Amino acid sequence: MLEIKQWNKNLNIVVALLLYTTASTAQEFWQKVSQPIMAEMAANFKDYPSVYSQTVTWGWEGNITRETIAANLDILKKHGLFTVSIEAGYGMPVDYLSDGWFELVKIAVEEAKKRNMHVWLIDEGKYPSGFAGGKFSKEKPELRMQGLVIKEKTIIKEGDYFTRKLSPSVISAIVVNQNDKSSKMISINSNSINWKAPAGNWEILLIQHKFKTSVTRAANNPTHGKDTLNSLCDYLNPVATKQFLEFTHVQYKKYIGNEFGKTVLGFRGDEPDYGFTPWTSQLPAEFRKQKGYDIVPYLGVIFLKDLSLEQQRMKADFWDVWSYMFSKNFFDIQAEWCKENGMEYMVHLNHEEKMMDLVRSEGDFFRNMRHVGVPGVDAIWLQIWPDKVADFPKLASSAAHMYGRPRSLSESFAAYTIPPSVLQAKWVIDYQLIRGINLFEYMFWPLNETKVPKGYLGQDDFIPVAKYSNRASYLLSNGIPAAQVALYHPTSNLWMGDDAANKNTLDIAQSLSEHQIDYDFVDDQGLETLFTFEKEGFKNLSGQIYTTIIIPAIKYIPKKILNRLNSFTKNGGQVIFMGSHPTLTVEKTFLNAEKIPDFTWGYTEPTVKVTSEMLSKIKNIDVKFEKSILGIKYLHRKWKDAEMYFFFNESDQEQNTKASLKANGDKAAVWDAFSGDITAIKETSKDVDRITFELHLNAHETKFIVIGSSIK
Repeated sequence: MLEIKQWNKNLNIVVALLLYTTASTAQEFWQKVSQPIMAEMAANFKDYPSVYSQTVTWGWEGNITRETIAANLDILKKHGLFTVSIEAGYGMPVDYLSDGWFELVKIAVEEAKKRNMHVWLIDEGKYPSGFAGGKFSKEKPELRMQGLVIKEKTIIKEGDYFTRKLSPSVISAIVVNQNDKSSKMISINSNSINWKAPAGNWEILLIQHKFKTSVTRAANNPTHGKDTLNSLCDYLNPVATKQFLEFTHVQYKKYIGNEFGKTVLGFRGDEPDYGFTPWTSQLPAEFRKQKGYDIVPYLGVIFLKDLSLEQQRMKADFWDVWSYMFSKNFFDIQAEWCKENGMEYMVHLNHEEKMMDLVRSEGDFFRNMRHVGVPGVDAIWLQIWPDKVADFPKLASSAAHMYGRPRSLSESFAAYTIPPSVLQAKWVIDYQLIRGINLFEYMFWPLNETKVPKGYLGQDDFIPVAKYSNRASYLLSNGIPAAQVALYHPTSNLWMGDDAANKNTLDIAQSLSEHQIDYDFVDDQGLETLFTFEKEGFKNLSGQIYTTIIIPAIKYIPKKILNRLNSFTKNGGQVIFMGSHPTLTVEKTFLNAEKIPDFTWGYTEPTVKVTSEMLSKIKNIDVKFEKSILGIKYLHRKWKDAEMYFFFNESDQEQNTKASLKANGDKAAVWDAFSGDITAIKETSKDVDRITFELHLNAHETKFIVIGSSIK
């Protein structure tokens, strides 16, 4: 089916030697953005390398022996699942993180290696990541998580005195006039307050820092509950993160380090976040370093419902600093450790489907994912279902694209309130594949010697779906992502409480997809420093070039980004402002934001909607249909000598249209991810840099179409 010039009879051997001879070479291959030739992809399409298999959450509970481990791996492999993510559970014969635990993991790695299977290590005994099975509470209490709380609320009237000798942990105070909601800071001198109330009805809030943890669910917790018995570590403190590694990763290395980067692919983290306002002792000094003023006297504003503009800006400055510390002192340290040990750090956060909640509890999704090897999301509680619009998987794939990572994760199907059938599960998988996810951790496979789990995962009908998703991941993990449109994600405006900016961004994202405009979310760091100028666009770390940047309706924009966008337009790029231009620039602090002078560069779409006029401004559109079809979505990746397009008909209606795709090749073929077969599309027409053919998609059908010049 493929006519390849100078096809060497030993090509399969050469490819195997280059790419898959050893597990470490295979990992190096999948860890890097690649631009393979079509012949390589075709030679391995039917029997794809096992490293591209999806993984499954493998829950260890009850009796665990070498025999049960081996029997379970055999069943998993028969079900098309060649990779497992080991999760500690309840009722195990050994304690999590004990010597016995590590010995069992060692056995599992040995048995997986015998079967050419792979292992991810979930980095915690359940979730969220960072409490080391309770070791911080028991052995390192000084490194526990900290937060800010209201120590005391007191009502006083005009003329009354508020006098207190305070604990050193009380660091800030604020008073609120209950009559008009105005507020004032109260000075704390020598751990004491002496304040006389002026006219008004006042409430005094004393702000304290203390050891405080988000809830955890621990395998070692005898109640099996989700509580605060086992404290998380101080995510903002690098010493605490390094201690977490010492409790976990370093111990695994002692037992199975010879398989790091081979059988064992890496560590998977789970939902590290704050359920309250974060604190660490180093924060005031870091804040002064970054922002040039002392935030401590103003910390009370964080707990107010009615903030002045100045107070909201201070709060945004605080969120900027603690989220920087979270990224640098928790995620970056783990990513670097994994990299040094030939492994990947794979993690998803919390609330990805609700970005306002995410920024409240985790600060900045993209900043946290900057050095993560496999950025992720999770799809739980029917967050992805046919009656919902859920583009949040784009967060993980966009982070991977921007930062030069070939893979992005979705932990899928936990706590689905409607247990999906096999067909429904495939729809959810395809919904995420088309948004750039190319690695799934399927939930949930309990370690059991003879039985398979109930639901979609244990059904025989799911076996071809598992292999389909493996082949899909193989195709979608190779090549350079090719979306040329970048949609600015306004995280810093969300720190300012601008929910309208969040809604506008999501509406634009949905409309772009429905008009067959593929895009990536891009962040401040990418636009400020990471992207380089290339011809008429910005090049990201994957080698992908954005020729159009869309800015949703926002008020604030970093000054560096504004200047870079101006240069981008002068270099031939297109900037589209949706609704209006931003009005204020931020250089060092939100507190000192400055008005933007009038400017004329870029195009402004006044309606905050994707219109035909706005679409006409987008450069180099990949896909054009002869008629509008909202239900078909697509994704595009570039190989060295071919273009790979992936289409998904999300709707329950059959769709037929003439499709015109941007590509240099003059021939096209369908690559069937179920069978591994490749079939040429016979009737095509070529016009300069576009190829046209009839595209037929049944309800919920997907198609991989490869375009090149060596297809017959």
